[in-house]
Amino acid sequence: MTGSVAVVTDRADTDASLIERYLRGEMEAFEALMRAHEDRVFAVCLRMLRDREAALDATQETFITVFRKADRFAGRSAFSTWLYRVAVNTCYDHARRAKRHLAEALPESNDPPDLAAGDAFGSIELRPDLEAALAALPPEFRAAVVLADVEGLGLQTVAEALGVPVGTVKSRVFRGRRLLAEALGNLRDPSDTHSGEHHA
Repeated sequence: MTGSVAVVTDRADTDASLIERYLRGEMEAFEALMRAHEDRVFAVCLRMLRDREAALDATQETFITVFRKADRFAGRSAFSTWLYRVAVNTCYDHARRAKRHLAEALPESNDPPDLAAGDAFGSIELRPDLEAALAALPPEFRAAVVLADVEGLGLQTVAEALGVPVGTVKSRVFRGRRLLAEALGNLRDPSDTHSGEHHA
């Protein structure tokens, strides 16, 4: 665990140094930032947009935005967190421009009991039916699930990346997982968990 924290810290320190060098005019520093992060940015964009060409365009737009607005990076969080925020916002913009009419967001109040939706999501790999289910999620739920469950970011990092409170991220991840589980037919009632024992 300590090793992984050290790696993350080292990456954050390296990124901060590269940003400083780029702002001083070193183009090689920006290229190094791109090489370090473009694969993960593309992965996020692909999960968000579910179209390779659109994801490539969004990835390019993300780095163009970073190129132009790097001076706005305040350093209050890791560069990667800011980069995810730019990438997600770029995907939102791209989807709006493409007039992708995705499912309407469900209200985040009066949530039903958690019927092991998280377990259902955790047990599935990223296969075609899951990709399709992700694509059908409301954009804000999809962003939270992609960053938290697919990219494995902590809830605080996801909150910073999306610019919302941690509680909102928890709600969106919960709702997103539940919708995924329903779409994939993996949602089950806990009362049925041991049903086999009653009929054994």
